[in-house]
Amino acid sequence: MLITMRKITKDAINALYDKRDFKRGNTEVKEVINYQSATSCMVMYLHGNGIAKLEDNNLYIRHAGWKTNTTKERLNGLRNVNIHQKDFTWYLNDRMWHNGNEWTWVDCLSLEDFSFN
Repeated sequence: MLITMRKITKDAINALYDKRDFKRGNTEVKEVINYQSATSCMVMYLHGNGIAKLEDNNLYIRHAGWKTNTTKERLNGLRNVNIHQKDFTWYLNDRMWHNGNEWTWVDCLSLEDFSFN
């Protein structure tokens, strides 16, 4: 089954991997700076809730308590993320996703591989 990614998802994911700010509709990507540790990361937000985080080329995701089709669609656009639902239970990469409210490490990424252009 071929799944077509929405343009807003494609653009937000490109912004996340390119480490640049993005805002359109209910989706935003922005840099979050931790001034105490002098580090930063890029976070993708959906309706103000962080759902994807790129920190030191490590990708983390969560549904933040919102198990919606839009959350699933945004997260499924990320590389190495495959979320599906069966009987109201979410599965991440074919494993039951028990704690989607917490950040879940997905993969260490090589950013050269990412481009939808």
